[in-house]
Amino acid sequence: MAAVAATPAGDPFEKKLIRVTLWLKKIYGDVPVPEYEMNERTVDILHEVMECNEERDKDVMLVIEDMKDQATKYEAETKYWQEILGESLGLSVDSLSQEAATDLTDLVESAMELGVEDTSLASFYSAINCMSSELYKTKSKNEEMELKLKTLTEKLTSALSLEKKLEEDFKKLNESQEAEKAKAEIHSKDLKFLEDKSKDLKIKVIEAEEELLAMGLDQSLMHKALVKLSEELAALLKEIEPLKKELAFYHDLPLSIPLAQVKVEEARKELKALDEELTREIEALPFELT
Repeated sequence: MAAVAATPAGDPFEKKLIRVTLWLKKIYGDVPVPEYEMNERTVDILHEVMECNEERDKDVMLVIEDMKDQATKYEAETKYWQEILGESLGLSVDSLSQEAATDLTDLVESAMELGVEDTSLASFYSAINCMSSELYKTKSKNEEMELKLKTLTEKLTSALSLEKKLEEDFKKLNESQEAEKAKAEIHSKDLKFLEDKSKDLKIKVIEAEEELLAMGLDQSLMHKALVKLSEELAALLKEIEPLKKELAFYHDLPLSIPLAQVKVEEARKELKALDEELTREIEALPFELT
């Protein structure tokens, strides 16, 4: 049986658990009780099943006790009538024929079974009707109890299935977390290796620069100086970019003033020719005077 967390004394869950445990041991006897998860939901369901069974057992015991009382009562009454019949009428079971004795025995057993006060037909019919009604009620109650027991059993099965699924999901989650943890550790080791390698390379670069300087290398050719020159060059190129755009406007102009004057004159002539052509086209258009 699975372990359960300690609960405070007098806790309702603990009381239910103790009752369910004793009930299961009583049912299974010498056979070991099957293992189950002792959580609150499972114990509640088993407790409901236990109460249903105990209620049904109580009903059965009440019926048995009532039948014993009835039997004792009828045995006493039988003895009483046997004495009266034997003493007053001289009748006894031994003096009756076999058929009469059989009929009498059947009548007595029927009367005892039905619980009638006497052996009249009215009493028998009334007792049979009452017993039929009681039988119907008992049958209905048993069916109701069986339905309730079936529902509780289904709930218990569903709870056990859900518990098993949760255990599997928890196991998968743990496995996934372990895998992610292993990946994170590998990534951390790789990152530390790269950091150490970077530090080592920086040290080697510094040592190499110091050796080159010691050998008389111009400091302007060192890595830091070259990087600085590259940055200054990029800044200069950015500064002359607007000047290049402004200079592009002057690329189409002639290289001397006389040539520029010739080009201006040619443009004037072309503009004049276009103006005259436009005038002729306008004059050629027909007009209607109203």
